[in-house]
Amino acid sequence: MNIPHTNLPRLVIIGGGFAGVSLAKKMIKEDVQLVLLDRQNYHTFQPLLYQVSTSSLEPDSIAYPLRKIVKRGKNTFFRMAEVSNIDPATQKVHTSIGSISYDYLVIATGAKTNFFGNKTIEHNAMRMKNLPQALNLRSLMLENLEQAVITSDTDQRKELLRFVLAGAGPTGVELAGGIAELKLNVLPRDYPDMDFDEMEIHLIEGAPRVLPPMSEHASKKATKFLTQMGVHIHTNTQVSQYKNNLVSTNTDLSLKAATFIWSAGVTGAPVSGIKAESLIPRANRYKVNSYNQIEGYTNVFAIGDISVMETKLFPKGHPMVAQPAIQQGAHLSKNLKRHLKGKPMIPFKYFDKGSMATIGRNKAVVDIGTFKFGGFFAWFIWMFIHLWFLIGFRNRFVTLFNWSYNYINYDKAARLIVRPFKNKKEGIEQKV
Repeated sequence: MNIPHTNLPRLVIIGGGFAGVSLAKKMIKEDVQLVLLDRQNYHTFQPLLYQVSTSSLEPDSIAYPLRKIVKRGKNTFFRMAEVSNIDPATQKVHTSIGSISYDYLVIATGAKTNFFGNKTIEHNAMRMKNLPQALNLRSLMLENLEQAVITSDTDQRKELLRFVLAGAGPTGVELAGGIAELKLNVLPRDYPDMDFDEMEIHLIEGAPRVLPPMSEHASKKATKFLTQMGVHIHTNTQVSQYKNNLVSTNTDLSLKAATFIWSAGVTGAPVSGIKAESLIPRANRYKVNSYNQIEGYTNVFAIGDISVMETKLFPKGHPMVAQPAIQQGAHLSKNLKRHLKGKPMIPFKYFDKGSMATIGRNKAVVDIGTFKFGGFFAWFIWMFIHLWFLIGFRNRFVTLFNWSYNYINYDKAARLIVRPFKNKKEGIEQKV
C-alpha cells in the first residue's frame, strides 16, 4: 500500500460514506496516522442519487473526491481498494492492493440493496445505490423513450413507456415523483410526436401505505401528491418476480414493463473476518455497544448503516439513513480523542432531527418531532437541508444553480445517454 511506517497510532477507516467521512474529517488534525479505504475515490451524497437518475443533476454535483478530505492532514492517507477480509488476531486488513495493520479499526461499509433471496429480481431489476447504477438507470429510461418514439407496435410502446418501482419508502417515492415530473413538464416538449398519456408510473408497496417509516400524515400527503401527478399506487402488494419484462406480484396485478426499479430494502455490507456472533444475521449488521465497539472487540468499531446499537428508543438499531451515520462518526471521533488521552469514552445518544421526502415541484413531506407538514414549505426545507449537507462549495453552488434552472424553465438539463445501457439488464452491468 506504500503507507509510511509511523510511531503514531494507526486508525484505519473502511468506507467513505457519511459515517466514514464524518469521522475522518474530525480526526485529520489529531496525533494519529489516518488511512481511509474505499473502492471508489469519491464520496456519494446518496439522498440525491434519484436526481441523477431522473436527469436533474449530473453525477459530479453529488460526488466529492475523498482525497480532498484527507489531504488536509499531515498524517492522512487515502487508498482506493476493495477490502477482502479482516484478521483481528494480527490486527490486519487485507485488500485488493495489499495488507495494512491497524491499532484502531472502524468499519463504515454502509448498506447494499436487499433482494431477500429473490434471484430473478436481483439479476433483472434496476437498482440505485451508487452513481454508476444511477447513470445506468438514467440511460435505460432515456433509451426506452428513444425506442418508444420509433416503434409502431402499440403494445411494445406501452411496455417501453411503463415504469414500475417496487418499494414506496423515501427512495421509491422520490424516484416516482421525479419520473412523474419528467412526464408532466419535460418529455412532452422533447418528444412532441409522442402521446404521453400512454406513459404509466406504478409504485408498488408491500405495506398498507407509502412511506411506512414516516407518519400517517406524511403518508397521506405523499399519496395525494403522487396521485395528482398520475402515479398509480399499489399497497399491500409484493413483487414476486421480474423476468422477460413481466412484473409478477402476490396479487392479481401483473405488468409488462421495460423499466423495473427495485427500492424495496437494504441490508448491511459486512466484511469477513469478524466473529460470527458479532453479526446479526437477519440484518447483516454488526452489533455494537454504546461506544460503537463491535461486540467482542475493544479496538474495532462499526458506525453508520453497518452497525446496530440497541437502545430503548431504537430496539432494532437506529434508522439506516444519513443522520445516525453522521452523528456516530462525529461522536466516535470525540471518543477516540478521549481514549488516546486516557479518558473514559462517552455513550452515544442519537438526536433525531426528523424525516423528510420530496415528491416533486413544490411538494414534500416533513416529520420533525410533533410537527408534521407538507407542501411548498416542506419542499423548501427539504432543499435547504440537502444543500447544507452536500460536501464542497462547488457542489452546493452547482446543485442550487441546476435546481433554480429546472424550477424556472420547467426543464431538466442532464438528459444525456453518455453510457449506453440497452440490452445489458440481465445481471451483467447491475453489480458495479
